[in-house]
Amino acid sequence: MRIARSLALAACLVAAPTLSQAADLLFTPESLQTSGWIVTVKGNVRVGPSYPGSDEFSFIGYPSLSFRRAGTVERFSAPDDGLSFSFLDESVFRIGVVGRFQGGRYLQDNRELFGLQKVDWAVEPGVFVEYWPIDFLRARAEVRRGFNGHEGFVADFGLDAVQRFGAVTLSIGPRLALGDSEFTRTYFGVTPVEAALNGQVTPYRPSGGITSVGATGAISYDWSPQWSTTAFVTYKHLVGDAADSPIVKRFGSEHQVGFGLTVSYSFGYTP
Repeated sequence: MRIARSLALAACLVAAPTLSQAADLLFTPESLQTSGWIVTVKGNVRVGPSYPGSDEFSFIGYPSLSFRRAGTVERFSAPDDGLSFSFLDESVFRIGVVGRFQGGRYLQDNRELFGLQKVDWAVEPGVFVEYWPIDFLRARAEVRRGFNGHEGFVADFGLDAVQRFGAVTLSIGPRLALGDSEFTRTYFGVTPVEAALNGQVTPYRPSGGITSVGATGAISYDWSPQWSTTAFVTYKHLVGDAADSPIVKRFGSEHQVGFGLTVSYSFGYTP
């Protein structure tokens, strides 16, 4: 099902130039530089671990949307940022709300998970803070709370060095992730009953703390004022109680690698 959804999204991306020609008849960004809004529509395709700690990959495709005032410069956004909206937006400082989606862990992801409780997908609303100490360096922090799949608190911290060379923008930087005990026990814990049913893992009750360290790198290319493409790779190394989980050691991997591609189309709009 995940592959089918990704193929459907890919078809939409292929059709995007034709759709954009129709949009261009209604919206001309160059003529709306001092009034109205610039709307950016994105198609995103990502490949990553099927669940936290997994050594198998799954595909996901989804759209996203952002707005900015006409005449303002588009802000840098790392590909692993949560979907965010700022209510305080200064030249070097931003604060606002953010949200992320966390996929679930199901038996069909790995038959060796038999006996372990399934974990449904989760949404993680929260807040973010972003600061540019110098013009090519961005620091960002997100704190979020999970609902549905897990009920814990998580936080992500990142630093990005950003450089632009004509139509090309390069970014790279370290990452640090934390989770409380509710989060780690959901994805990395094993109850005595689960251990008895599975037969390949032992009971394990992890504590909260640092769950991973890693890095994210991306390259973007502006094909025109309207079209751009971004490719990226992410790496997380599970540490602490997350890395010591028998689920990770027996069925998964401490090394969490992800890849992705985003195609963006921007147009002007005046209500």
